[in-house]
Parts: sequence; structure tokens; C-alpha cells
Amino acid sequence: MKIRMTTPLLVTISLLAAAFSTGSPVFLAASLLLIGLMGSSVLGVWLAARSLTISGGLEDHTVNRGEDVTLDITVRHRGFIPIAPLALEMTATPDLPEQTLHVDASPGHDARVTLPFHASHVGVSAPGVKAVTVSDLFGFVSVRKTPQLRGGELLVLPLPFEVEGLYYAAGDSDAETMARATEDITSPADVRTYQQGDAMKKIHWKLSMRKQELLVRRFEEPVLPDALVLMDCSAPPGQSSPEAEADLRDALLETTASVMQQAMATDHAARIPLYGEHPMELEKAMGLPMILESLARVDFTASDRFERVLLLEMRRMRKVGCTVIIAARLNSRMVDVMMGMRRMGPYVRLYLVTHTPEDDQFMAMISKLQFAGVEVCYVKPVAL
Repeated sequence: MKIRMTTPLLVTISLLAAAFSTGSPVFLAASLLLIGLMGSSVLGVWLAARSLTISGGLEDHTVNRGEDVTLDITVRHRGFIPIAPLALEMTATPDLPEQTLHVDASPGHDARVTLPFHASHVGVSAPGVKAVTVSDLFGFVSVRKTPQLRGGELLVLPLPFEVEGLYYAAGDSDAETMARATEDITSPADVRTYQQGDAMKKIHWKLSMRKQELLVRRFEEPVLPDALVLMDCSAPPGQSSPEAEADLRDALLETTASVMQQAMATDHAARIPLYGEHPMELEKAMGLPMILESLARVDFTASDRFERVLLLEMRRMRKVGCTVIIAARLNSRMVDVMMGMRRMGPYVRLYLVTHTPEDDQFMAMISKLQFAGVEVCYVKPVAL
């Protein structure tokens, strides 16, 4: 509670002194009036702050980037002495900074506030009332109170877009892998009775002679190669404005979501290792909704340089048929590692997220990658 009564107290004391020294009822009445105003101010603010309630919340707690969201707030207090409009300190929203709203809440009546905003960036936020300041009409007393009810968590999901289908290393397409596994007579899993139409080379002749019936080998189910998606989870390169930096992060997340959405249409497994303060690995089996939610919570706090992450992930290349790299930066070290990945067998695709795809600083490195067989795609961030 803040009490600013130094000036009115000095005035009151002066008026009382003048009243007692001169015997004037005018000075006495004025001093008593000031005392009444100060007392009512303290009482009014105390009653309003003690009975203050805030209710309401977000219309939706999970939305896609680019959608509109509404925050509804209802304020009520049971004080009977008029007070100044309440000052609601609002937390930041996806498109608005912290702000203060003034609401005229009459005693015993609900004051409703509807705050629409645009979910312009992917991420997690908590729009709501951060604090409420209750003041009297004369500015003598104010109380800052933290409400018990907040708006709740708002999760803005990345918005996938169409990307070209993933390619796998030569000989690792679905049909070729199935055929190779079916004809691989070196790894039988079991045997069964011969059926008309079975290939002669599948017959287990030694066992058939022993059992006095034709038996054919059953082979292990083919294991399709994985798709490995690597996103740079470190802070993206600085841009000309905070809005451009946010658009860059959105593009990184939405490109990753788009690749995973495309992988959902195939029989290949796909996974995304996410580095940062809370590292985790997402897998295609989790389903697209959970993957989108996890991507929306990425905070780009990874401390390792992305080229180091690429080096660490090279240990998986023997079991990977396709590697997709999504980054907002490109340097010679990254180029060398990606070329090394391609030489190890898997198909490699780079999505370079940048506001300036025509920048000359990328041209030589991109030509080097393309010459080594690495596919390079540009993604330009788009504001919604």
C-alpha cells in the first residue's frame, strides 16, 4: 500500500491550528472535511482491494500461428465507496508488449474487458492480468494486488506448408528395399509349408529332405531407412528488428513441422533430436499434434554450435537414408560436415532459412554443397 498524505496532513494541521487560534468555524470545517476525505479514501481502497475478484481467461489455449485470440476479463469488487478506475497491468501477448488498461469498476457491478490480439508468432506465452492497482479518487492511497486468476497458457503452433517429398539413398526406396529383403536368403526368420507360387530358391532343401515335405524359408520383415531431421536450436543470427528475428524462428519451426508432416505420408521412420536447455527427441510415432506442440515450446537456447551438433549426429548416418538439415546460418565448417554426411551414404537436403536468399556470402558454399550432391532449398520467413 502506498499512502501519499503528507501534503493533506500538513494542510489539515495548518487549518486546525488556524481554527483553534482564531476560533473560526470555517477553518475547523475545512480541516474536518479533509480528515473525512482521507479516512474515506483509506477505507474505500481497503474494502475494494480486499473484495476484488478477477475471472475469465482465454477463448482458446492452443491456436495456429496467424489466428486471432480473445482474452475475456471480468473485474468485480464489493466496496461501497467510489474509487478511481482500476489499473490492470497486462502481461505480454504474442503481438503486444506489456501494457496497462484502466477499467472503471463501479461498486457491486461487473466490469468486463475483451482484449483481442493476433497470434503472430510461434511459442508459449501467458496472456492475462499481471497485477491490479486500486486507488482512491484523490490519489491519496493505492494498493497493488496480484490476482489469483491468470489467463492461462497460450500455445501458438507452427503452421506447416507443402514441401517436396523426401528422397532416400539409392537402393533404399520402399519397393527396392522390400524386394531385396524378400530375396535375401541369408537371413531366414522361420520356415513354412510350400505353397503354389513360391519361388524355388526359397525352398529349404535340406530340411525338406529331413521332414519329407517341401518347406520354404520365411524371411525377416524389411527395415526401411530412417529420416533424420536436424534443426539448429541455437539463437538465430541477429536481424534488423525483433520482429524479423521472430519471423526467422517461426520459419525454422514451420519448416521442421512441414518436413515431419511430409514424413507422415511414408512408411519410413523419422526423428528430430532437439538440443537446448531441455533436450529431447521427437519421433514420427508420437503423431503430428504432439510434434507441433513440442516444436512450439522450443526456446532456441542450445549452447552448442550447430556444426558440433552435426558432427555428433554423424554417428547415425549408417542407419539413415535421408538427412534433412534446417538452419538459418551457413559456414564452411557446416558445409564440410554436410559433405561428409553425403559421402557416408544418406541423401542430404539443406533448408536454408534466410531473409536474403540472394546474399553473395552463401553462393560459394551452396555451389560446393550442390557439387557434392547435397540438395539446397531456400525458405524465406513470412509474417502472418
